[in-house]
Amino acid sequence: MSDRDVVAAVENELTLLSRYHAHAQRAGFQLDRSAYLILGRLELDHPLSLKQLAEAFRLDISTINRQIGALLKRGLVDRVPDPDGGMARKVEATRQGIEQLHADRELGRRGVERIIAGWSDHDRDELSRLLTKFNGEIEKGEGNSWPRGGRTS
Repeated sequence: MSDRDVVAAVENELTLLSRYHAHAQRAGFQLDRSAYLILGRLELDHPLSLKQLAEAFRLDISTINRQIGALLKRGLVDRVPDPDGGMARKVEATRQGIEQLHADRELGRRGVERIIAGWSDHDRDELSRLLTKFNGEIEKGEGNSWPRGGRTS
């Protein structure tokens, strides 16, 4: 395949992956996509100000404020004083928020496991390696790295 054909094939497969992931991820999940992503970020890097969250997600602060407002109403996050003594209040996930995140994450992992159950260890490892590399290149290009923990929960 030519370079152009490879890029076209990768773009097409990413489009399909996004479609499949969006459809599969909602069945039985408690959290919508934005709540899942915000709580996941707060689990790894907390507490954060609205400005820090807006920068991390590359969103307008009014958008992140609206999303946090919805999470506050559901008791999934709390506003807390800045532990470093700053004036701005920060946001952290509540125990309920983390519990819902973990429940949804487990559903997602079971879905992925069903798909790759018959794959060889090599293929599973290679998929993980290449997705991590792909996302790392995106983050490098944006100058916006995403924290990664050894998430097993």
